[in-house]
Amino acid sequence: MTSARHTTEIMNHPARVEALRGPVNVLTRAIEPLIDLYRPYVDGLENLPRDGRFLLVGNHTQSSVEGPLIPHYVRREIGTRVRPLTERMMANFPRPVGDLLAAYGAVVGSREGTREMMRHNETILVFPGGGREISKFKGEEYTLQWQGRSGFALLCVENDYPIVPVALVGGDDVYSNLLSRGNPLANLTMSLSEKIFGRGDMTPAILHGIGPTLIPRPQRMYLRFAEPIDTTKPAAVSTEKWIATVKDRTQRSLEAAISELLQLRRDDPYRELNPLAWRNALEPGSPAPTSA
Repeated sequence: MTSARHTTEIMNHPARVEALRGPVNVLTRAIEPLIDLYRPYVDGLENLPRDGRFLLVGNHTQSSVEGPLIPHYVRREIGTRVRPLTERMMANFPRPVGDLLAAYGAVVGSREGTREMMRHNETILVFPGGGREISKFKGEEYTLQWQGRSGFALLCVENDYPIVPVALVGGDDVYSNLLSRGNPLANLTMSLSEKIFGRGDMTPAILHGIGPTLIPRPQRMYLRFAEPIDTTKPAAVSTEKWIATVKDRTQRSLEAAISELLQLRRDDPYRELNPLAWRNALEPGSPAPTSA
């Protein structure tokens, strides 16, 4: 459970963390030209509520590039800092690492902490699948691994907080897992994960990039911010049913956005960052190239 002290520090960082916010902001702005260089496909920015009071719900990929990419575009579009919710293990990180993440805006995911940020109308980012969505097995690319998690929906209903689903495609193709679920070696890694980390759902993946190496495959990233989901409960609907409805609507919206981005990427000649196809890169609002 989150301590009262930790909940207070979410909005009032210790002096050592505040001292790092300036350098972290400089660093994040310094990498903007590098992000632009790879020309990510980004659409739906007009769906972001201008007041910054909303919860972003995204899908995790094996590359985890969505972690910095989503806050980057939200900050650029509406000027607000995004507060990503992280796994509880962040609380055990060595102070320099933990302080840097806190200065960036990251917060250990908890209901108490999220409620505190919602009281202050923060822009929050959550990946309901958590770590299990990062370490996917072969054939599970771009699938949501929520395992019934609906805490984000409960908190949004409690606080009338809008939800903006945000999908990323590209991150699960930088690396591939050699193992399929049910493979004996996969079962062994799950058993080891359970013994070492206390959870078998965050399985260390056996990855490869280009060929058998760990050199990442060049992949263009495709990001879509879907239409906001109103979480205000109708008077005639029970709270439990409405929470389930909000969770289901969010999941269906996110899955639809992922599917649409996969289709867009299929016809994009720049999908593997081929410099020769730079001028023909698919852009929002332009017709998709005709397949040969």
